[in-house]
Amino acid sequence: MLSRGLAPRMRAISPKRPAVVAALDIGSSKIVCLIARLKPRPEGQARRGRTHSIEVVGFGHGRARGIKGGAVADMARAEEAIRRVVDAAERSAGAEIASVVVSIAGARLASQSFAASHRLPLPAVAEGDIGRVLDAASLHSVRDGRAVLHSLPVGYRLDNASGIRDPRGMLGQVLAVDLHVVTADRSPLTNIMLLVERCHLSVEGLIAAPYAAGLAVLAHDEAELGATVIDMGAGTTTLAAFASGHCVHTDGIALGGGHVTADLARGLSARVAEAERLKTLHGSAIAGGSDELNMITVPVVGGDRSHADAVSRAEIVRMVRPRIEEIFEMLAGRLKTAGMLRAANRRIVLTGGASQLAGVCDIAAAVFGASVRVGRPIAIGGLNEAAHGSAFAAAAGLLVYPQFAGREHFEPRRRHAEHSGYLTRVGRWLKEAF
Repeated sequence: MLSRGLAPRMRAISPKRPAVVAALDIGSSKIVCLIARLKPRPEGQARRGRTHSIEVVGFGHGRARGIKGGAVADMARAEEAIRRVVDAAERSAGAEIASVVVSIAGARLASQSFAASHRLPLPAVAEGDIGRVLDAASLHSVRDGRAVLHSLPVGYRLDNASGIRDPRGMLGQVLAVDLHVVTADRSPLTNIMLLVERCHLSVEGLIAAPYAAGLAVLAHDEAELGATVIDMGAGTTTLAAFASGHCVHTDGIALGGGHVTADLARGLSARVAEAERLKTLHGSAIAGGSDELNMITVPVVGGDRSHADAVSRAEIVRMVRPRIEEIFEMLAGRLKTAGMLRAANRRIVLTGGASQLAGVCDIAAAVFGASVRVGRPIAIGGLNEAAHGSAFAAAAGLLVYPQFAGREHFEPRRRHAEHSGYLTRVGRWLKEAF
């Protein structure tokens, strides 16, 4: 299914042709399906990488079932949840879909960087020279138990000159490239693909959720100057660092908003559903001046509204804040270890449902020492008010991604793929892609 450790890659769409794209964001708390028409922008209006306008024509979302930490925990329940969401999107669009672009937030996302050089046979850089140096850089990117989601060239060097975006036609002797490779555990990816195929849909591509979120919420200048997108889901929190217009680092941890809910449920001896309600209505990571006096009724487990405790809002803050601080401190530590903290400190953009919790931006600003804002999808038409928030950034970014797919390097593949006999669609995809 993931032959040679390479996940399905979506081919770039033509900048002169319209397209219909369906996005499927499978989270631990919600599942979202968006269907959109991509129309080429008039000549002269296209921005770098943004060749198409995007108009959402179908929207469906619902509570996730059978998904934990971004991975499949119960195949049957997850399949039922996806079918309902996709059906709602198809009904609102008035059309059926056959394939989807899928986000990946679990599966232990990680980054690797590779560099390679190639001596030019002729003075001018040709297309084949670029392909050869990229092949050399990606040669060792596949690891046992891991699958490659993205292979992103972040810069070329020609002899002693660096910072080259496109070396085609330039003169030199030695061409070198720096390649950013995003990988994930193979087993969770395989199960996600199987889950989607059971819903009679083929997988056009698997996209790292924080990368997709960044494509949706970052302005061009932010991506150029440097910014880190932190996508705060229910079961995972993932990040993607951008610099010079490229995604240069990804990472993630298995902590999210659901863990804040669990902390409240334990601390208040309340049902998980009641703890989620309290978090949404009264939760905050920052205490206010009157929080000690602001009392909130909490029904106890096994009781009803007539058997309830009362706690102050300040007590809720004291339960919420440590987990939010832990999440950001862990991410800051990982960025520091990867040598990316300096780039991340320019600007932090928060997305995902958990980013809507009051006071989260303040905690992130204190931990990272950076400017922080909540990101929402930009330049995407047809989104209703509910889908225009940060919780839908990754889903919206999947609609943007086809315009950026052409930037990726497609590694050389074997002429014959591994046999995958249990799904006809997967077999057809392997024949077409390999």
